[in-house]
Amino acid sequence: MAVNTGRGRRGRRPTLEEVAARAGVGRGTVSRVINGSPRVSAATRAAVEAAVAELGYVPNTAARALAANRTDAIALVVPEPETRFFAEPYFSHMLRGVGAELADTEMQLLLIFAGSDRERRRLAQYLAAHRVDGVLLVSVHADDPLPDLVAQLEIPAVISGPRSAEETLPSVDADNYGGARSAVQHLLDRGRRRIAHITGHLDVYGAQRRVDGYRDALREAGCEVDELLVEPGDFTEEGGRRAMARLLQRVPDLDAVFAGSDVTAAGARQVLRETGRRIPEDVALVGYDDSAIARHMDPPLTSVRQPIEEMGRAMIDLLLTEIADHRSAPAPSPQPHRAVLPTELVVRASS
Repeated sequence: MAVNTGRGRRGRRPTLEEVAARAGVGRGTVSRVINGSPRVSAATRAAVEAAVAELGYVPNTAARALAANRTDAIALVVPEPETRFFAEPYFSHMLRGVGAELADTEMQLLLIFAGSDRERRRLAQYLAAHRVDGVLLVSVHADDPLPDLVAQLEIPAVISGPRSAEETLPSVDADNYGGARSAVQHLLDRGRRRIAHITGHLDVYGAQRRVDGYRDALREAGCEVDELLVEPGDFTEEGGRRAMARLLQRVPDLDAVFAGSDVTAAGARQVLRETGRRIPEDVALVGYDDSAIARHMDPPLTSVRQPIEEMGRAMIDLLLTEIADHRSAPAPSPQPHRAVLPTELVVRASS
C-alpha cells in the first residue's frame, strides 16, 4: 500500500504554488482556503482541498509564520474597564460567538482591555510590534484613537459597530435604527404616548442610531418629539437609575420608557418601583439586547434582541477574510465591508 508522506518530487514538500497550479487557481485563493476565509466558493474550496490531498501538502505552521511575519493570533480589544466587561451580558455573548467561530482554526484569541490611558499606551506598543495577525475592536467610542492606530499599522481589523456613517474599517453591527423603531412602535400600538428614551453613550454610533429610530417612529405616528423625554445614559444599571430619576422629575406623567440596554432597564425599573409606578400598568418598559436579565426581571422585560453571538461569528469570518486578502494583496480595499444583522422585538409582560 502506498503511503503519502507529504513529500513532492525528490523528497521535498509540495509548495503552495504547486497546490494552486493543481487546483487551477491563484496562490492567494489557496491561502484563503487554508486560512478558513469564507470568501471562496464551494466549488473552488473543493478543488483546493482535493489538490492539497493529492499532493500531500501540509502547511508548516511555524516556518510559515516566521517567514510571513505571522503570529496565528487575533486580539479582541475592548476599550472599556474590566468591570463593565464582566457586568454586561453583551460582552460575554460577543466573546462566545468569537470563540466558537475560531474553534476550528489554528488562531489563538487574546483578550485585551484598553480602558485606561496606560493600557492604551501598552496596547499601542504591543500592536506596533505586530504580535497579532488581526484585531477585533468592540465597544469603540467616536473619539477613540485605537481604530486609526490599527489602520496606520496596516493590521487587518474589524470593528463591532462603525464609529460613524463614514467608518473606514470593515464593520459588523446590528440594525440599531430598526430595533429602536420596532420598540417605540410597539409602545405606540399599546396606546402609550409619553414615551421616554434612556440612551446609551451618545459617542457610540449605535446609540445615536437608536435615538434616530426612536424619534422617527414618533414622528411617523404623528407624535411630537419632546426632548424632555430623552435622557442620556451609559448602558449601566446605575446610569439607568440616575436617568430614570431625572426623567420622573421633569416628566412625571410619562407612560413608557425605552431603555438603551437591559441593564439600563433594570436600573430604571428600580426607580419606577421606588416611586410607586406599576409596570406595565402605569409605565411600560422596554429594554435592548434580550439578555438573561430580560427574562429574569419581574415582570419579564420586553426587549429588542440583537444577534450578539452571530455578530461575533460574523466578525471573525470577516477578519479571516481580511487577513487572507492582506497577505495576498496588502493594498487596502477602497470600500470597507459592512454587515448589518437584523434585530427582533421579543414581547414580554413589562409592556
